[in-house]
Amino acid sequence: MTQREDFVAGVRDSLPTVPANVPFGFVAGAAAVQVGFTDVQAVAMSALIFGGASQLAAIDVLSDGAPLAVVALTAVVVNLRYTMYSAAIAPHFRRLSERWRLIAAQFLVDTTFAIAVTEYERDEDTDRLAYWLGVTAAIYGGYVVGTAVGVALGDAIPQGFQFDFTIPLLFLALLVPTITDRATGVAAAVGGFVAVVAVGVPMNLGIIVAAISGVAAGLLANAWEVAT
Repeated sequence: MTQREDFVAGVRDSLPTVPANVPFGFVAGAAAVQVGFTDVQAVAMSALIFGGASQLAAIDVLSDGAPLAVVALTAVVVNLRYTMYSAAIAPHFRRLSERWRLIAAQFLVDTTFAIAVTEYERDEDTDRLAYWLGVTAAIYGGYVVGTAVGVALGDAIPQGFQFDFTIPLLFLALLVPTITDRATGVAAAVGGFVAVVAVGVPMNLGIIVAAISGVAAGLLANAWEVAT
């Protein structure tokens, strides 16, 4: 296929994920304006970061008055999984220039990774960059549009109605499908337990402690399983 056909194929393959992506952006936008972001800041946050889980975590700790260093660290910890995605997809982008690899990295999220790697492994002749740009165009566009809608409607939502409860629900929706073996189960259980115990930790550092504890527990569980 031509580059244009591969781009269109990427858009087409990613369309089924857009209905789930738009509401995620909506919540991120509405939550941001409710904690004090301006409309432009809320949309710019999604456009520049493009990481729903890390944005919601950052908004959560920011609303509790945590310093910017803690907010940034929280976002980094939540996004640590992208280092594994980067290592897995890097061989497919080896022939791209450094500039294009940096651009591609900006759009690496769970859905773009899963769709692209599946296609790359299925068909070696697929143009890596054209297909990637097609996949990311639909997913990124849907997320930013969802954020803009959330910002627009967030101002109209009564002050008494808060989006705080949606944040843990969204994290649960992201978490459950990833529990596929004993190690991930242990990581989820330990991380969840520590998060509950550490609710009162100053500056909402409990999120970071819980994330690190969960990862450590998962690694130990995996090492134990391999050893036995």
